Order: sequence, then C-alpha cells, then structure tokens
Amino acid sequence: MTHGDRYKWTALSNTTLGVLMASLDGSIVIISMPAIFRGIGLDPLSPSNIGYLLWMILGYLLVAAVLVVALGRLGDMFGRVRLYNLGFMIFSVASLALSLVPFRGGSGALWLIGWRVVQGVGGAMLTANSAAILTDAFPLEQRGMALGINQITALAGQFLGLLAGGLLAEVHWRAVFWVSVPIGIIGTVWSYHSLREVGTPRKAKIDWLGNVTFVGGAIALLASITYGIQPYGGHATGWANPWVFGGVIGGVLLLVAFCVIETRVAAPMLRMGLFRIRAFAAGNLAALLTAIARGGMQFMLIIWLQGIWLPLHGYDYERTPLWAGIYMLPLTFGFLVAGPISGYLSDRFGARLFSTGGLTIVCASFIGLIALPVDFSYPLFAGLLFASGFGQGMFSAPNTSAVMSSVPADQRGVASGMRATFQNSGTALSIGVFFSLMIAGLASSLPHTLSSGLEAQAVPPADAAHVAQLPPVSTLFAAFLGNNPIGHLLGSNGLLNSLPPHNRQTLTGKAFFPQLVSGPFHHGLVLVFTAAAVMAAVAALGSALRGTRYVHSEEKS
Repeated sequence: MTHGDRYKWTALSNTTLGVLMASLDGSIVIISMPAIFRGIGLDPLSPSNIGYLLWMILGYLLVAAVLVVALGRLGDMFGRVRLYNLGFMIFSVASLALSLVPFRGGSGALWLIGWRVVQGVGGAMLTANSAAILTDAFPLEQRGMALGINQITALAGQFLGLLAGGLLAEVHWRAVFWVSVPIGIIGTVWSYHSLREVGTPRKAKIDWLGNVTFVGGAIALLASITYGIQPYGGHATGWANPWVFGGVIGGVLLLVAFCVIETRVAAPMLRMGLFRIRAFAAGNLAALLTAIARGGMQFMLIIWLQGIWLPLHGYDYERTPLWAGIYMLPLTFGFLVAGPISGYLSDRFGARLFSTGGLTIVCASFIGLIALPVDFSYPLFAGLLFASGFGQGMFSAPNTSAVMSSVPADQRGVASGMRATFQNSGTALSIGVFFSLMIAGLASSLPHTLSSGLEAQAVPPADAAHVAQLPPVSTLFAAFLGNNPIGHLLGSNGLLNSLPPHNRQTLTGKAFFPQLVSGPFHHGLVLVFTAAAVMAAVAALGSALRGTRYVHSEEKS
C-alpha cells in the first residue's frame, strides 16, 4: 500500500468521525431535553420558557446551516484541513463547556444555548470541509464509495443521536455533553497529526458584503419560519405575527441582494456560475427537499411514538424518549445498508439511477406511513422505516459524489459548504414547516375532541373549554418531550387535585390521551406526510433531470 493509499483511508476515517460527532450532537439534545431542563431546574413547557426550548434545538442547527458556505470558501482560500482541524478543536472546547454549566434556571439555559452556538460553529467547520478533503484525497473511481461512507455516517448520526440522548439522559443529563469531550480531543489530536493539504489554497479577498447578506438573510429566514410555530394573538400559529412575516420577507430580500452582490464582486463568496452546472444545481435542489422531508419525518415520528403509540403499548411517558430512539433504529439500519453500496456502484454507473430510485422509494414509504393506522403493527412500521432509510441511503452518497465531482477543484470547499448548507437548512426549515402543518391539522379538530373527552371525566365545562383552547403547540411539545400532555395541561393550575380519584387516574393514565387525540393527530399526520411525499417526488424529478454522468473537465483525462 502506498503512502497515498494510506492517507486517503486516514482522511476517510478522521472526517467520518468528525461528521458523525457533528451530526450526532445536532440531534442528541432533542431526546434528552427533559433531563437537561430538569437538571438546571427549568420547566421547558412553561410559556415563558418556550424560547429557551426552541433555541436549544435551533441554535446549533441555525449556525450549522448559515456558516458552512463561508467556512467552505475560507477553506478554499486558506486550507481545508486547517479549517477542519480548527473546527474539531472548537467543537471539543464547546462540548467541555456544555458539560460544566455552572448556573441554574434561565442563566443555565442561556449558558447552554450560547455554547451550543459555539459548538455549531465547530460543527460547521467540520461539515463544510470534510467532503472537499475526501474529494481531494480519493481518485474519481473511488470517490462515490468514500463520500458514501462519510455522508451516510453523518445522516445516520442524526438518528443515532436520538438513541444516544435517551440512553445518556438515563445516566445523567451532563453525560449528554460529556460523551463528545474525549471523542473530540482524540479527533483533534489525530487530525492535526495526520491530515495534510492535498489541494492548493488560493488566497483571495474576503467577500465581507456577501458574507453579511447571506448570514443575515439565512438567519432571519430560518429563525422566522421556526418562530411561526408559536401562537400569536389568538391564532394557533405565529404566521400572523408581523415580526415573523417581516423576518421572512427581510430574509428573502437579503438573500436576493446576496445573489446580486455575488455576480458583481471580484472575489465572490459563492460563484453563482456553479448553478449553471446542471449536476450541481439539480443535486442541491434534491438534497434540500430531501432534508426538509427527512427532518419533518424525524420530528413527527418522535411525537407519534412518544405521544401515542408507546403509551398505548404500556410505556411510561418518562421512558418514551429512550424507547422512541430504539424503535426508530430500522431507519438508521436502512441508511447504513444502502449508503456504501450505492456509493460504490455509482462510481461505475453514475448517480442518476441510484439517487432517483432512492427518492422514489422514500416517496413510497411516506405514502405507506399515511396508510398506517395510528395504533400500527410494529413490523409493518419498521419495514417502512427501513425502506425510507434505504432510499435515503441510495440517494445521499451518489448525489454527494455527483455534486462534488461536477465543480472545479479550486471550488470544492465552497461547493462542499453549499451542499451542507442545503442539507442543514432543510433540517432547520423542517421544524417550522412540519410543526406548522401538524398544528394546522390539529387546530381544526383537537379543541372539540379535547373538550368533550375532559368533560366526560368530570372536568368542569368551563375548565375543559379553557384547556381545549390552549395552543396545540403546547400539546405537541409535551408529547415531544416525553411528558403526559393531560397531566401538564391540567396539573399546572391544580385542577387535577379537585377531581375524583378514579377520574384523575384515568386522565393521567397511559391510554386516555393517545385514544383521545388519535383522530385529530392522524388528520395532521396525513397533511405532514403528504407534504413530505410531494417533496420527495419533486426531489426525485430534480434528480432525474441532472443529466447523464458529469465530471468536471479537469478530471476527465
């Protein structure tokens, strides 16, 4: 084995560890949120604390989405390995700071949010440059395989984070952050010691105006869409809020200004001409739509399992976060089976067949989920999850290889950052898009169903009507965090204690809420998965239109 052979496998091993850690930490707090907030003495479902809850999820995702293009461009200019190594170090320091939070209450939450943002910066450095490092290290005929292993590991990390969060929260809430510290230290030392610059950095002026307009526009757009799920002025969602509406419009205008600026500056942050390459444009469009659909599926499956299916099958609400992660493992297995295989085969036969076929399977799996009853048979559910993961694995590796091979070598850093931006933005967008769709589905039928069910259990009509008119997002977040929604809605005002014991026992039992909301929830679920199926179908069409196999001319010889 030559020195070059040894280096490419070292690069694959280290970058795969880096993106696994970055993606796993993007989702690990979702499942462990109840334990984290209990640890700092804060109720995440209190109306005054919803902002903390949102930013614990959003802060990392937002930074990871908006900075990767700029960091990829900086990698082209100053060295991809240099930026990648620095990212490993920043990520490790932030992980240590998160595990040592010294405050409680709101101050503790702000500490966690602030260091999650710093951690997101490190994660963005890792994801922005990892694909470019691999594209530099591997020859064309092995690139799909290498990028397949790397990217499927990254995607699988999103779902493994759910399981890891559930397991570690059972040990101690700080363990959720401890786990990244030794891995980060080992990865940092290893990357500084073993990785080297293969590509040639090309110094250029930093496009400050382009960076400011892109980062500002992306933050305004993604944050406003996410805040659209919070109720406003008697509405179930916040889309009537002028700040939300203004943020979306302002974000879009800044991004339009960014596109104009990039066509006129001498050294643009992003060369808009890359989008004239059909393989690059179609691959990124498909990646964005797939990421939105995948993120929405992730959140909706958690609510479905934790709020309805697991309690109906005898699981305590406090234990549902852990078991939801376990029961979603077929999705991860599908990724891990299909990703490396499709990446290897795409090196020989091109990306279009595998990417388009994979997205067709994903679309079919969403249609299958729509057809399932709320209280489903698990083997059928697991089969659909495996099919969805398999389809996404078929798509991701060939698509990434095609996107990265279609651009000039000196643009690989920014191309890698752009690819990661579409993927990470899709995950962030999915929170606002799919929660809004689910809330819209629940708002039409949940109030009447909830009011009737509560009155049947001796809750006074006025109190039942009051609870039923509370924003559906409160019910969704309670189920999302592994709390009994009825216990949360009625327990906060002491109403539960005034009810007869048998009614109180029924209301706080495992079956009352799931049976009560299964109809309204299924209505919302149909809306959500129909939208996801449409996105997957459009992504498949975009993938099919990428053209025949395209490799940038400098590599064709």
